[in-house]
Amino acid sequence: MLAPPTDDELLHAQADLWRHSLYFVTSMAFQCAVKLGIPTAIHRAGGTASLPDLVAALSLPPAKLPFLRRLMRLLVNSGVFAAADDTATGSAGMYRLTPLSWLLVEGEGAAPVVDGHPSQVLVVLAATSRHCVEAAMGLADWFGKDLPPSSSAPPSPFEEVHGAALFDESMANLDPESDSMFNEALAAHDHSGFPTVLRECREVFQGVESLTDCRGGDGRAAKAIVEAFPHIKCTVLDFPRVIGETRTGVVNYVAGDMFREIPPAQAVMLQLVLHHWNDEDCVKILANCKKAIPTREDGGKVIIIDIVIGAPSGLLLEAQLLMDVAMMVVTKGRQRDENDWRDLFSKAGFSDYNIVKKLGARGVFEVYP
Repeated sequence: MLAPPTDDELLHAQADLWRHSLYFVTSMAFQCAVKLGIPTAIHRAGGTASLPDLVAALSLPPAKLPFLRRLMRLLVNSGVFAAADDTATGSAGMYRLTPLSWLLVEGEGAAPVVDGHPSQVLVVLAATSRHCVEAAMGLADWFGKDLPPSSSAPPSPFEEVHGAALFDESMANLDPESDSMFNEALAAHDHSGFPTVLRECREVFQGVESLTDCRGGDGRAAKAIVEAFPHIKCTVLDFPRVIGETRTGVVNYVAGDMFREIPPAQAVMLQLVLHHWNDEDCVKILANCKKAIPTREDGGKVIIIDIVIGAPSGLLLEAQLLMDVAMMVVTKGRQRDENDWRDLFSKAGFSDYNIVKKLGARGVFEVYP
């Protein structure tokens, strides 16, 4: 017979229940701080700001100061900001930036604040947007719906709720302003930390003469590669609506579809692409990558930068698992552990792979034909 929890365990469980049930309050407080521009205000104040400083800088009614204190106390406890006097509660009303809030500084002077990490403000606003929150609220209904016999994969909760797919023309037709925000957020998210990849994994790009960046967007990653390795001829492949008008310069742009054909190159790069797609689609993409590159003896390889579930327990693992469920809610994709990645590579006909390095929640793979 199971022993019931003790009174002390149940009291702690109740507090844990509050925490889980009210996580959305932290997300909305986080969104509020970003919308108000609190990280930028602290940065402009020289890195430390008091509550009166923030009220004045943000043009808030003075009567809201006590409420701002309560908001900041929660965000200090959550690690978004730090108390300038190093107290846990921030009750003294002096605040400074943490590495997290450094990523949320905007405007003049923000670009060099964190090298290689563009402002992540739009990432926060996209993730906490009405469209994503409503999709998550429909998760229980989505689980209860059976699949039609002919369906290989269910539409995502996002598609069920909104009748449109994220990063698709259907979303642009539904809400052009939100679609633009989602795409700009995706670009900021995907490019964050890429210069770190170039510094920490230089060997991946050394000896490569040509490279195709699949779903490379505006070409920021490709341009960074050319800047670091001028000998590499880079091509960016993306949908026509993303590429827009033909561009010239150090990077070649090709409007196309990676499900149909990928421009030939010695290496093909997929940076935070595959987690948007289910396994069947990933195999198709990888098979096209394999067709686009030469043999391993001639230097052919696919470079994959993506999340690898399997971090030690703690913040990184929680972030990976949250991202996995987020992909389930808003796309048909998923996050994968190393075994999942190995299976994809094998099914697509690749002979071997190597995890060059793990950087935060992401891994850098070389996959060989």
